[in-house]
Amino acid sequence: MFRSRLRAYLLIDPLIVVTTLAFGVASMLASTFDKRGRTQHAIARLWARILLAVSGARIRVEGLEKLEKDAAYVLVANHSSYMDTPVVLLIPLQIRFFAKRGLFRIPLLGGHLRRAGHLPVVRENPRASLKSLTEGARLVRERGVSVVLFPEGGRSPDGLREFKEGAAYLAIKAGVPAVPIGIIGTRQVLPMGSFHVRPHAVTVRIGDPISTEGMKLDARGALSQTLRRKVAELIGEPQ
Repeated sequence: MFRSRLRAYLLIDPLIVVTTLAFGVASMLASTFDKRGRTQHAIARLWARILLAVSGARIRVEGLEKLEKDAAYVLVANHSSYMDTPVVLLIPLQIRFFAKRGLFRIPLLGGHLRRAGHLPVVRENPRASLKSLTEGARLVRERGVSVVLFPEGGRSPDGLREFKEGAAYLAIKAGVPAVPIGIIGTRQVLPMGSFHVRPHAVTVRIGDPISTEGMKLDARGALSQTLRRKVAELIGEPQ
């Protein structure tokens, strides 16, 4: 354990920081000429691959055949580690994220996030949150991109939490399928509250897309429960 911690603190963590800074600068520069965010997304995918390789995470993605390459989806995943973000970026779709609103207030970074097509999450203000979700639905429809949401509202240290209804609302509003995704193993790579990165196998299981065609917004509660049940099945968690 001591050797593992020493390796993480003296080698892996510094490499992750340097890699993230370097690719962050490259992405910010790209955002000055690419207003649709495709170049930034390509940079983010390369960053994800390098970061996961440095971390020693061995990734297996199951169910890619269920997704159409040029289609748009709302991807709904469980969330137990900061490593979930680079893992999801390995899915070969044009992916955008909802990020904490505070990040959009940071000079340069905020403008970069907006130009790349990412959207702010305003958890403490329901009206602002609804506006952000509506903007996300417009982004999905007009640009044909997919959006990732972690509907537990934050990382979970020990199991699947209840889902908030924002992901279901967004999928219905955009009129695109909602896709349950189960991520297994990232908690072992990087646990909550720790900087101890450890090699471990990670599995990403993609469930069957759930059509929202013809759904009304008042069906979002039922859809949210269905998505939670499907994600629980994908990660092997008892109902």
